[in-house]
Amino acid sequence: MNRGSCIHQKYCRLTRMADYDHNNQSVLIPGAERARCSIYTNHKNGEYIKEKLYDDVSTVYEAMERGLKQSNDGPCMGWRPAAGEPYKWMKFSEFKEKSLQFGSGLISKGREAVNTTNIGIYSQNRPEWVIADFGCQSFSMVAVPLYDTLGEEAMEHTVKLTDMSTVVCDKMAKVQQLLKHISNTPTLKLIILLGTPNEDEKKQCDEHNVEIMSYEDLLQLGKDNMKDPVPPKPDNLATICFTSGTTGVPKGARITHKQFISEIGAVHTIGATVHVIQPSDVHFSFLPLAHVFERCNQYEMICEGVRTGFFQGDVKLLSDDMQALKPSIFPCVPRLMNRIYDKISSGVNNASALKRGLFNIAFNKKKAQVLQGITTRNSIWDKIVFNKFQALIGGQVDWMFIGSAPISPEVLLFWRVVMGANIHEGYGQTESTCAATLTLAGDTSPEGHVGPPLPNTNIKLVDVAEMNYFAKDDKGEICLKGPNVFPGYHKNEEKTKEAIDEDGWLHTGDIGVWLPNGCLKIIDRKKHIFKLAQGEYVAPEKIETIYCEDTLVAQAYVHGESLKASIIAVIVPEEEELKKFGEREGLKGDFKELYAQKEVKDAILKQIVQHGKKRGLKGFELVRDIHIHNELFSVENGLLTPTFKGKRPALKEFFASQLAEMYAKLD
Repeated sequence: MNRGSCIHQKYCRLTRMADYDHNNQSVLIPGAERARCSIYTNHKNGEYIKEKLYDDVSTVYEAMERGLKQSNDGPCMGWRPAAGEPYKWMKFSEFKEKSLQFGSGLISKGREAVNTTNIGIYSQNRPEWVIADFGCQSFSMVAVPLYDTLGEEAMEHTVKLTDMSTVVCDKMAKVQQLLKHISNTPTLKLIILLGTPNEDEKKQCDEHNVEIMSYEDLLQLGKDNMKDPVPPKPDNLATICFTSGTTGVPKGARITHKQFISEIGAVHTIGATVHVIQPSDVHFSFLPLAHVFERCNQYEMICEGVRTGFFQGDVKLLSDDMQALKPSIFPCVPRLMNRIYDKISSGVNNASALKRGLFNIAFNKKKAQVLQGITTRNSIWDKIVFNKFQALIGGQVDWMFIGSAPISPEVLLFWRVVMGANIHEGYGQTESTCAATLTLAGDTSPEGHVGPPLPNTNIKLVDVAEMNYFAKDDKGEICLKGPNVFPGYHKNEEKTKEAIDEDGWLHTGDIGVWLPNGCLKIIDRKKHIFKLAQGEYVAPEKIETIYCEDTLVAQAYVHGESLKASIIAVIVPEEEELKKFGEREGLKGDFKELYAQKEVKDAILKQIVQHGKKRGLKGFELVRDIHIHNELFSVENGLLTPTFKGKRPALKEFFASQLAEMYAKLD
C-alpha cells in the first residue's frame, strides 16, 4: 500500500498516514493577527474558511432531506425494546413522516411555526428525542434541551428565560420536577410524555393549569391535521443550548442552522481522510443529545444517511448494547475510555505470566505500527489477542472522535493499539458549536495537543500579560472566528460582549500554545476554572472561600487537573485554632510540630469536607486529599498578588511535588 492511501472495506480496514506534511498541520494567515487556518481550506486562493460541505444543505432540515436520498430510505433510528433483544429499526421515510407529524401536532396545539417558538426536550437519548428535534426544525421552531445536571433552579431559569410553552419529557418524575416550579414559569402550558399518563398524573398537571398528553396522541393529532413544512433559513436558530457553568445561572448559547452545517461539514472533511462515511455505517449514540457534541454527531449521521442505534439508557449496559449493535462510528469521552482502559489493564495484570507476556508482545508489535500511522483490526495480533477486547465495543469500531475533556496520551495510544480504531481528539466550546480543532489522521505524537484548526475555524492567540503569555511567543488566550461561532447568549447582551469582541472573535478563556507543527496545545485557563476528567467544571476560588470559613483554615489553595477525576488542596491552618485543637485532642507540640502530625491533617480534611457538604458543594467539589503547609501565603514569598489574591501559577509551581505526591496516592 502506498503512503497516504486507505482501504474502506467495512469491518476490515487498514489505514496509513494521510497525505499531508506532519510538520506543517496548519497555515499561518498573512497579517498582524498571526491567525492560523486549516490546511484543508483553499488558503492558496486566499480562502481561509470553509462554510459548508454540500451546496444543497444549508440547514438541518435540508440535511434530513439529503439523508433520506443518500440512504435510499434505509434504516435511520434503532433501539432495543428490552435487554437481550436485537435492535429494531425505523426507516428514514418513517423518521421524516413522524417528525412532520410531531411539528404539525404542535401547530394544532396552538404553537406557531416561527423561529421564536421554543420547545423543550427533557429526555435521555432515544428516537423520540431526534423526532421531536426535527419536528421543530421542520417548522422553523427552536428545540431547547433540558437536562438533570442543570439543577432545578437552573432549569426553572431556562424555561422562564426562553418563554417555553411546551416540554417533551420521557419520565413522569421529570414532569413533576417541572411542576414544582410552575408558579415561576407561567408560559409552560403543555407537556408531552413519552408514554401514557394515567388519570392521577393528568389530574396533577391539571391542578397546575398544565395539559399533559402522550407523544403518540400528539403524533396522531398531527397526522390528522398535517401541515406543509415551514423550512428554516440558515441564519435561523436551531437551538438554545444552556451551559451548566460554574457560578450563577446558566447562559443560553444561541446556535443557528448555519453553525451546525458548518460544523458537520468541517468534521466530515477531516474524518473522510481515514473513513468515508457511508449509509452502511452504524453510529452508536449514548453521549447526551442535550449537548452540542452529540447533537452535531447526530446531524452529520442523518445528513450522510447513516443509521443510529441508541443505548438503552443505562450506562452499565453500554457494552451489551454495543455488542448487539456492532457500531462502526463511536463518538466517545475520556471518562468511558479511561474506565475500559482500567478494566483491560487490570485483567492483563492479573492474568497468568504466559497470557501477560503474549499481550505485551502483541501490544509492542502493534504499537510500532500505530506510531507509523498504521491502524488495523486485521493483523495476526488482533486475531489471537485483541479481538476479545474489541468485542467489548462491538468488534467493528473504525472511527472515533473524542472531546469534552483531555485524555492522556497513554490511554489514547492504548485504544489505537488494542481497539484498532482511527481516533480524532478535538477541542472547542458550546459557543463554537463543538469542535474548533481536530487531530489529523496518522498523527500519533505524544505531545498532548488537540490538533490544528478545523476548515471552518480561524484561530489566533492574544496576549494575557498578567499571566506572562504573549502572542509573539505563540502563547496566549485562544480566540476563534468562523461560521461556527455563535451569535450570542439568549437575552444576555452583557455576557455576549464579554465573549465576542467587536471584530467577531470568540474569546474562549483558555490559554494555548502553537507547537512547531502548527497544532494547538491547551496549557492553562485565563479564568480560574478547570474541567475534571469526567467533564465537570470546577471554580476553585469559590471552594477556597467556603473552606476558609472553617475555623481551622487560614488559607487554602484548591488544585485540579483535567486528567484527574478529583480535586486536592494545600491548607494553611489557623495557628491559634490549631493550638486549641491540639489541646482538646491531647496532642503535644507548638504550631510547627502540630501541623505535621497525621491526626491534624485527618481532622482538617474531615472538617472541611463536612463544612463543604453543609454549604452545598457537589461531590466533585470536595477535596480528596490535602497537604498541610505551615507558612501563610504572602506578597513577600511570591504566593499572593499585591491585592492579596492567590497567584495560582506560582502556587502550582511552589507545591508541585506535594500535588504530584497526593495524586500519586489517589491514583
